[in-house]
Amino acid sequence: MADGLGGRPDAEGAHGSGRLATADGLRREAGTRTGAGTGTGAAIELRPGIPDLGSFPRTVWATALRRALATAPNSAFDYPEPAGLPVLREAVAGYVARTRGVRADAEAVVITAGFTAGLALLGRVLRRRGARMVAAEDPGLVRHREVLRAAGLTVAPLAVGPHGAEPDGATGQAVLLTPAHQHPTGVVLAPQQRYRFIDWARRNGAYLIEDDYDGEFRYDQRPVGAMQALAPERVVYAGSTSKSLAPGVRLGWMIVPAPLRRDLAAVIFEAGAAAVSVLDQLAMADLIVRGDYDRHVRRQRLAYRRRRSQLAAAINEPLRGVAAGMHALLPLESAADERRLVDEARQRGLVLTGLHHNGYWHEPAGKAAALILGYAAPPAHLWPEALKLLAQLVQ
Repeated sequence: MADGLGGRPDAEGAHGSGRLATADGLRREAGTRTGAGTGTGAAIELRPGIPDLGSFPRTVWATALRRALATAPNSAFDYPEPAGLPVLREAVAGYVARTRGVRADAEAVVITAGFTAGLALLGRVLRRRGARMVAAEDPGLVRHREVLRAAGLTVAPLAVGPHGAEPDGATGQAVLLTPAHQHPTGVVLAPQQRYRFIDWARRNGAYLIEDDYDGEFRYDQRPVGAMQALAPERVVYAGSTSKSLAPGVRLGWMIVPAPLRRDLAAVIFEAGAAAVSVLDQLAMADLIVRGDYDRHVRRQRLAYRRRRSQLAAAINEPLRGVAAGMHALLPLESAADERRLVDEARQRGLVLTGLHHNGYWHEPAGKAAALILGYAAPPAHLWPEALKLLAQLVQ
């Protein structure tokens, strides 16, 4: 891989607003700081895709940082390779091969500032190579569609059925997928669907972007392996620490097929994208190599499995999707019901996410309604109160 790989743009717009996005700004736009109902001055947020931030392994991370500072050569603190430090790329290649079945060596690994930052770079790579259209799951995260459009790409909806995204809807020069645990429906992309997508990509010279969303968190069985292993030359595999550690760490990785690497290097150079902090990379490499990262993921897997069971018991409703990840889907009768519940919840001090309310549908007219219940996000001391409020609301 060329040495010029890695990094991300320093600022991203908030929902096409033209303003710089900040954490507080995004939360205010989402209505998540209501100051109501909990007695804490802030609402309890059941945000999907957010881990329990209080579980961040501060002591282990601090220890890894101290080791990095004590042992790293002076040269490590020079301008880093944009693709990431070799020690972390090597560690990530081994980790994803061992835990997700990914076929990669260190040369294929690019360290990014999280999945969205990597997707922004990848979108520019595709556009540079002549792509005009990318298909993305419908429903799916609106932020990802915004990032791809910002790269100059048209985003086509890709229907999601009971077996995952529908290959018949594949179009354009790339498809963005969440095969391990589709966000937000919670279904797993079936084997026959995976092979059909790969066949489409090979026949059309297209690429599949595998967002390994929640890939490490499966509760009822061993996680399904990564799709990338079936066609490394056609799949860009992407993972991050946003669910396993915390989104504020801003650290992720992509496994990039060889034909895309030169263009990715050029895009990073043109964008002036800065690499992830050397200290954070050294600390992450230390966590992976010493096994601390695996141990943390195992602890969180047990904690979130317990929360999912408690959620199902509290609302006395079956949870849609497989037992995995950090969210569950609660279907509703209509978009009006969804809006009413979201509004009532806010008045009671509970922040909820909905398929319509939060823009998951490409075109929402006539589409199904549901709440997306993020059960990992509330701090441990507020989790019982969150369950109580939610049960009162839906029952």
